[in-house]
Amino acid sequence: MLLGAQLYTVRSFLQTEEDIRRTLYRIAEMGYRSVQVSAMGPIQPKTLRAICDELSLKIALTHTNPDRIRNDTERVIEEHDIYGCDYIGIGAMPDKYRESDWYGYFSKDFLPAARRIAKAGKLFMYHNHNFEFEKIGGKRLIERLVEDFAPEEMGITLDTYWVQAAGADVVEWIGKLKDRLHCVHLKDLAMRGTEPLMAPVLEGNMNFHAILRALEQSSVKYLLVEQDVCQTSPFDCLRTSYDNLAALGYR
Repeated sequence: MLLGAQLYTVRSFLQTEEDIRRTLYRIAEMGYRSVQVSAMGPIQPKTLRAICDELSLKIALTHTNPDRIRNDTERVIEEHDIYGCDYIGIGAMPDKYRESDWYGYFSKDFLPAARRIAKAGKLFMYHNHNFEFEKIGGKRLIERLVEDFAPEEMGITLDTYWVQAAGADVVEWIGKLKDRLHCVHLKDLAMRGTEPLMAPVLEGNMNFHAILRALEQSSVKYLLVEQDVCQTSPFDCLRTSYDNLAALGYR
């Protein structure tokens, strides 16, 4: 498993080409070997690939606009060919599909694109939050997703924090989804009084030793550190997570 950084963590520092270059340099200097492209300002795919190649960073995964995935599928695939990236992801389903009377249209709308992505040798990836664990009619949304899309049509980018925040067992869901888990997001959950906080990996209360053992038994290729909200500098948070994971042998 290759250790990487989800660039959403440092999204404020990715809005110009110059800042993208500076930020990726800092990510590589920490020791990360891969990145997920997310919430990035305008930059040509060839330019981004050249910067990453220069820094020996593999582009593991993207979060791509869902409308582009549906309506500009071939161009999205071409861009990922330039990136050398096999995983085309979305951060969550658009809001309208989260309603019980509209969810049924999600697979109808996205299956054609997912199948074209699969035909191109890539995989459509879905990133969970906690809302997918709400039971509607006795079934969780995440369970409906894996029923509606075959493993070759959709993988799951499991987010450890959001599974925990949903009150679910992270290790159990790694086991349930292990054949779809090519990429995961690692972030920890800490407490400030009664308020849950996102924290660097191994700085909170989640059982990451058990989580990492379970991931070793899955199909995961990329461990991607993410922290949506940081209590200190996001660069410091990424460095702390990297150092903690590297001390356990993950690099």
